[in-house]
This record gives sequence, C-alpha cells and structure tokens, in this order.
Amino acid sequence: MKERTNEEHWAGRFYMRDISPYVSTVFVRLGVPPNPVTYLMMAAGVLAGVVLAFGGLASALAAALLVQIYLLLDCSDGEIARYTGRTSVAGIYLDRIGHYLAEIALLIGLGVRAQGEFSAGGWVVAGMAAAIGAALIKVETDNVTVARAKAGLGEKVSDTALRPRSPALSLARTAASALRFHRAIQAVELSLLVVVAAVADVVLDGSTATRALVVGCVAIAAVQTVLHLVSVLASRRLE
Repeated sequence: MKERTNEEHWAGRFYMRDISPYVSTVFVRLGVPPNPVTYLMMAAGVLAGVVLAFGGLASALAAALLVQIYLLLDCSDGEIARYTGRTSVAGIYLDRIGHYLAEIALLIGLGVRAQGEFSAGGWVVAGMAAAIGAALIKVETDNVTVARAKAGLGEKVSDTALRPRSPALSLARTAASALRFHRAIQAVELSLLVVVAAVADVVLDGSTATRALVVGCVAIAAVQTVLHLVSVLASRRLE
C-alpha cells in the first residue's frame, strides 16, 4: 500500500500504514464489515469540521486529532475489505463521499471559526466558497472516469495521457505538482495548518492568522479549480 504513489497519502506512507493494521485486526476479529468503518470515517471527518468551528487552540487540536482518526479509519476500511474479500463498488463510492464530506466540513468550519460567531457573515461565505472549490476539484478528477465510462473507454489512464499536449502547460503542471500548494485544502494538511494558525492567534491575541488561512484556502481552491480543469482538457485523459 505504501508504494501507491498516486493514491496513497504521504501520512499513510510515513506513519499511518504502520498503525492501521493493528486497528484493522481488531475490527476483523470483532466481525465488523468494511462499510461501517467507512461510515465511522465519515463521522470523524464531519465532526472535525464541527469542532473546528469553535474558537480557541483546544478546538483546533481536537479537530486535528479527529482528522487523524479519520485518516486511520480511511486506511482500515480498505485493509479490512481486502483481507476479508469484501471489496465492493459501494465501498469505493462511500470512501470517495467520505473524502468530499471531510474536506467540505473542515473548510466550512474554518470559515465559521474565522467569523468568530455562529452567524452568517463574509468569513462563513469565504469558507463555503473554498469548500465548493475543493469539491469541484474532486468532481473534475472523478468525472474523467465517468466520461470515459460513458464513452465506452477503459478506466485506466496512462501516465503519458496525464501530461498536457502543450510543452508549456506540461511544464506548468510539473511545477504546480512540485509545489503541492493544493494540499493546503486537503483534510490532513488543512488540520495541521489550522493548529499553526491557532497558535499564532494565541500569540497575536486575535484571529488574524485564521482569517489569513481562510483567504489562502479560497485563493488556492479558485486557482486549483481552473488549473485542474485546464490540465484535464489539455491532456489525453478524455481520449
């Protein structure tokens, strides 16, 4: 699992895949199927967003811990499915939905946190805008498979097809991939950035760092949505 360069998260390779087999073993011995574990993963991700909406360093740390639990369960559900021979299309579908929910919940929670109160406001709207952008990026990725399936093409896309036809766009895509700035709006990375912002807010006695993070997330989501769409259309993924 650690060798999956495209699908395996860096945190999975670095430490979580060393922990998750022990948790998966407990679930297997208890006779828990993989899909209920996926539901628990979804709950942990959404709850992290809810907890994040509250101000203070403690809520940021609690949200980061919940995201680690979310990641752990995300590793375990697949391990259980493969070990017990219960892999399914429904399981893959639920896993994808879980990723959508976690990132959307975290970004909306971040917006509410930046607002400073549970009421409508510009920061809440900004968090929701970033959440829509994060969801659209995933939609753009997933719809490659949908479009190919509807056109009767195979699901697998070669590495060559991923690269844009234009040398300039190919170079830009390589540079963007190397910078990996898009990861700032993904669950694990975002939860860690929130903790850093929360510490900075304690030092600065305000919410400047959290609000700066919201602005950054909105910008990254907007830019990445456009860049990813251009990257897909300029490549051979849809051929």
